[in-house]
Amino acid sequence: MRSIGVIDYGMGNLHSLAKALERVAPDQRVVVSYDAEELLDCDRLVLPGVGGVRECMKELNRLELAQLVVEASKKVPMLGICLGMQVMLEFSEENGGVPALGLFPGEVVRFPDPPAEGADRLKVPHMGWNRVKQAKPHPVWEGIPDESWFYFVHSYYARPKNPAHVLGSAEYTQVFAAAVARENLVAFQFHPEKSQLLGLRLLSNFVNWNP
Repeated sequence: MRSIGVIDYGMGNLHSLAKALERVAPDQRVVVSYDAEELLDCDRLVLPGVGGVRECMKELNRLELAQLVVEASKKVPMLGICLGMQVMLEFSEENGGVPALGLFPGEVVRFPDPPAEGADRLKVPHMGWNRVKQAKPHPVWEGIPDESWFYFVHSYYARPKNPAHVLGSAEYTQVFAAAVARENLVAFQFHPEKSQLLGLRLLSNFVNWNP
């Protein structure tokens, strides 16, 4: 039986994500683990996360999972979600600056603070539903209409160096990368497991994607 490994480093909505993956891949085994050996045996990996980049990298390093992610990223399909997408870049300005995994060239920066007054001001964090404009075709977009709505919760956003890596964008105070991809890697700033039927379709596309 094929297996999907969900990397558990203590920061993520693992229960709902695992249930969503089990729903879209009933013929595959979903493994939620921090055991490197167990995760390396999986056919594909998911790197989830909520919270801050510094704590994320601290826990990935403490559990000896950072190197696992880097090595596995060369071999199997891998999906990053929310904070999991951000740590795939090289650097985050959060907490005074944190080096990250470097799977995509680029950095993570904070949304600008809104003005003190104004009825139309956009608050930080960006929380709620937003449209995602597809930048180019990709198997994970199969069956997903362009400018579909997905659920976001974040104060920082990815700024990839290579425009070819941007898979989709959204707008909140400015246009930002909502999805990135290269080779066997794909990542979403939004939460597909919280994005209802279209989010489940994205996860289904990922678990059936063979780059």
